Order: sequence, then C-alpha cells, then structure tokens
Amino acid sequence: MTTDDLVLQTLHNSTLTEELRDAEIEALARIITVREYKAGEEILKPGDAELKDTLLILGSGDVEAHAVTGGEQMTLHLLQPGDLAGIIGFVGGNVMQVSATIVAKTDSKVLLLDRVRFEALLNSQPAIVYYVMRGIVRNVHGIVRRMNMQSVEMSNYLYRSHGRY
Repeated sequence: MTTDDLVLQTLHNSTLTEELRDAEIEALARIITVREYKAGEEILKPGDAELKDTLLILGSGDVEAHAVTGGEQMTLHLLQPGDLAGIIGFVGGNVMQVSATIVAKTDSKVLLLDRVRFEALLNSQPAIVYYVMRGIVRNVHGIVRRMNMQSVEMSNYLYRSHGRY
C-alpha cells in the first residue's frame, strides 16, 4: 500500500472525517504527512514540544497510550487505526498538561496533521475545518465516556468485593 493510499484509507475510516465528502477528505489528505516509528519508539511524551501543534492519527501498527501513576506504568488505551492522539496540543492546550506517553508497540505509521497547515484551510475550505473540529469533539467525548464507564465499573467492583469503601 502506498503512503497516499494509507492516508486516504485511514481518513475514510476515522471518526474524524465522518462528516466530510470524498473531495474534502482528499483536500485534507494533501496537508498530512506520514511518519514511521519502530517498535518500542516513543511517539509522544509529556512535555514533548516537537509535535505540540500536531494531531496524530494512527495509520497502521499497534500503539499504546500509558501513564505512570504511583510509580507504576498503567495502560490507558490501545489505539486502533484512525484513533487520535496529541489532541491537547493541536487545539492549543498546554503540552505540560499532557500526562500520557504514546509508544509504538509494533512498527507503526502515524499521520501528522499540523495545526498551522490545517488552519490555512479556513480561508479556502472552512467547512473542512468545521467538520474536523466536530470530529475531534466527538472523539474526546468518546474518551471521556469510556473513562467514566471504567470508573463506574471499578467503583462497582470495589463495592461488591470489599463492601463499602
């Protein structure tokens, strides 16, 4: 599969672009670059300024988001092709607030959407920017919903296993 094919296939399968038409996805694909990572390589880590204004979209491979809490590494999420990372920096948040490290578990290809190149579409194709930002909000909402469900499951487990805590 060529790099162009990977980009188009990933964008077509991502929730990020579910409201875009084919021509709009192709326009977005033209401003995306692809970076390859070897197994074990860190893609993004707390305080990393290199990709601070970049949205990462997993194209292929196995990638894990993990955080260190209480001295132990905890897996937060296993990313699937089309999943997003680096959202905080991309939307202008403080990268010092990022607590997760994104690591390639296998050789992986990641699509990079630079914020400056993306914002340049505001003049020529504002609908793309609008619908992609809606996609990012839906993605973040899904993450929050998943984390809330996990929290409820953990609370229920603790309550059933150990009585009131």
